[in-house]
Amino acid sequence: MSAVDISSAPAGAGPLPLAGLRVIEFTHMVMGPAVGAVLAELGAEVIRVEPIGGDSTRHLPGSGAGYFPMYNRNKKSLCLDLKTPEGLHIAQRLCAGADVVVENFRSGAMDRLGLGYDTLALDNPRLIYCSEKGFLSGPYEDRTALDEVTQMMGGLAYMTGPPGRPLRAGTSVIDVTGGLFGVIAILAAIEQRHGSGRGQKVSSALFETTVYLVGQHMAQMAVTGQPAKPMPVRISAWAIYDVFETADDEQVFVGIVSDGLWLKFCEAFGWTAEATDPAYKTNPQRVAQREALLPRVRALFKGYKRADLVAILERTGLPFAPIGKPEEMFDDPHLAANGSLGATTLPDGRETRLPILPIEMDGRRPSQGGMLARPGEHCDEILSDLGFDAAAVAELKARQVAG
Repeated sequence: MSAVDISSAPAGAGPLPLAGLRVIEFTHMVMGPAVGAVLAELGAEVIRVEPIGGDSTRHLPGSGAGYFPMYNRNKKSLCLDLKTPEGLHIAQRLCAGADVVVENFRSGAMDRLGLGYDTLALDNPRLIYCSEKGFLSGPYEDRTALDEVTQMMGGLAYMTGPPGRPLRAGTSVIDVTGGLFGVIAILAAIEQRHGSGRGQKVSSALFETTVYLVGQHMAQMAVTGQPAKPMPVRISAWAIYDVFETADDEQVFVGIVSDGLWLKFCEAFGWTAEATDPAYKTNPQRVAQREALLPRVRALFKGYKRADLVAILERTGLPFAPIGKPEEMFDDPHLAANGSLGATTLPDGRETRLPILPIEMDGRRPSQGGMLARPGEHCDEILSDLGFDAAAVAELKARQVAG
């Protein structure tokens, strides 16, 4: 399944928005691949350049086992030995015909190879070159960073865990969000290129992404003069905004975030007196009574099984959520009904379903899942497009320059 094959679009939708855009990707782990993943889902042809034998991210164990299948669907794979003159030359030729290059290696690594922006832009002045980094320009820019490193130093881990126990978020939230900011920068640069005819280098970074996400807490300090407390001990803006136990030992989150919702809650659960009690009339009054009010709500919800409680909450319009686990999302009826999980073929041939881009365009989802390429699966096709004949391709593969 080609990333530019318009058959990957929903029936009747026409070509995907970025069809015809060629992206060359030199990436590993999550942040860089996330950039290409979004561009591929929007229809770009993404050629992923991997080391001979394939990217080591393909074989990560444990919590890293899902990185490659989630962020590399719909990409073509070409394996090159960039330490050989021939392999480097092939990479340079690919970039000379590209719209976008994406990389997320340490600062200076691509420049030393001869694949930095200044070098590539000489042959391709329209090139948009996206560097996904740990830090943007400044005193930290040469440091090595990981998602967890910047969550720790940027204040997110402090806000997530209880006091004295910083805790990273339960997914690669900074890697992925940093990748999304990279996509935003690329699309903005494409728009500028329409007018100027020239490309540019764009960057996003883990640390600055983390700080952007904790900006609300920085703003809280600016507004109130008080530093934000970690989420487990925060002073809530609402009286009822918590996780509650049910009779069958399940959990449900419920938030009552307006006076109107408070009245709906009282009506749904027969709290007639509380609905008219002046002490509970406004949210600030309820927050002041929170220590007395919360135990009563906990006791109320503990009297219902989760399914029964959810049925009532569904009718009220209150914000609520049964506490879900990632593996339960495979069978979520809403995701199943709206096509949020796209069919994905793993390299070993097994079929699964994984989340697709969470957007709609003109009432349709722009992508529908896709394939995971084997290491070097598109080598012959890509080298042929560059003008190599079958004998030359076979010779490059035999010497493990390409694969």
